[in-house]
Amino acid sequence: MGDIVRFVPKSELERARLIREARAIYDSIFPPTAPDRVTHDGEERVKT
Repeated sequence: MGDIVRFVPKSELERARLIREARAIYDSIFPPTAPDRVTHDGEERVKT
């Protein structure tokens, strides 16, 4: 009964849509890669 409804302007929805679309295009060109191993402070990363 005490629900709050937030109205989102069309411009904000369009901005979010464009960002999602751009991110999808970027990820298709440059696929995200998981790091081999997480480095900790002061440690050097060693490539194998």
